[in-house]
Amino acid sequence: MSKETKEKYPGQMTGRLRSSWADLRWDGGQCTVLVYGQTTAEWRVDLEGVKNIHHVFLHMYMTANKVWDKNNNNTGYFLGFSVYISNTTNKEDGVLCFRDTNYTRAMIPNPVNITCPYHGRYVIYYNNRTHWPYPEGYSEYALIRLCEVEVYGCDVYTYGLDCKRCGNCSGGVQCDHVTGTCPNGCEPGIYGDECDRECSNNTYGLECKELCGNCSNGEPCHHVDGTCPNGCDAGIYGEKCDKECSNNTYGVECKESCGNCSNGDPCHHVDGSCPSGCNAGSYGVTCKESCGNCRNGEPCNDVDGGCRYGCDVGVYGKTCDEACQPGRYGINCATPCGPNCQGCNRFTGVCEFGCLPGWTGPSCEKRSNYMFR
Repeated sequence: MSKETKEKYPGQMTGRLRSSWADLRWDGGQCTVLVYGQTTAEWRVDLEGVKNIHHVFLHMYMTANKVWDKNNNNTGYFLGFSVYISNTTNKEDGVLCFRDTNYTRAMIPNPVNITCPYHGRYVIYYNNRTHWPYPEGYSEYALIRLCEVEVYGCDVYTYGLDCKRCGNCSGGVQCDHVTGTCPNGCEPGIYGDECDRECSNNTYGLECKELCGNCSNGEPCHHVDGTCPNGCDAGIYGEKCDKECSNNTYGVECKESCGNCSNGDPCHHVDGSCPSGCNAGSYGVTCKESCGNCRNGEPCNDVDGGCRYGCDVGVYGKTCDEACQPGRYGINCATPCGPNCQGCNRFTGVCEFGCLPGWTGPSCEKRSNYMFR
């Protein structure tokens, strides 16, 4: 990157500090140097947006033909320096990434590689000489002589050397900038070390610990809230399809009403069947069929509706619910109408529509005295 930089007490400088390899000499034209004689020294680079920083390289300037060792006066200028990461131009608003408390003129490397696993917009270099006496080897004044500052990292919500996108971390926080793991686990509906996989195997919610309800046709529920996209299986209701039909209902969306179950028992929530059979007068799997006219008012079989002792007068059939065919009457329609009848009552056998010529009586069983000639 090549970003604008700012420093307090700027001295001679040509060009702009860059993040490509620079000429590390005083006269190279790519170093920043502060005015001599200051007690504090500060320099910062604006990354032009909050970044997920991984590490920072600091390249100090080299005097021409001089070796970087304890005999090089430049080493003393850097001893005791600090690096801050901040979202503002004020280092106190940020976090201390590094403070030198151990380097000596013989030990300080060039460049310095500093791990800074923080987020921020500004990388701030700071040094001071405000509290005398200073440790051995420190310069008298605070100076900055930087020629190269390389900031490595990614945009926020990314991780790794290839800046892979973070998964769905709980609370929307940044994942670990190196491994991609989420510090507080995953958002509901997500799992995996990097929180990048949706719940499966009919689970949903936080840590995928909740089991889906009975979604229609065995479809998976929504991985976050457990709702069923196409409704529930028969006998089930609720946003998450986790409640059985109640209040004498059953079936798809619990829209069907139970039949006449024995003793008022609830029917099965899925198919409406009555576990203890039907009340007298009803039959069938759901007890919604009405018995026919069994003999002497006896109840029908609650499974198939059959009448144990046959049918009452005027009806016939397996369930005694069919009226006698023309020409028959009585119990089970077993008795034929009189031969001289033009149509008898199916219950009594009385010839309601009259007799054939020459016959009279309720059943047209008597010859008439009046005969046509």
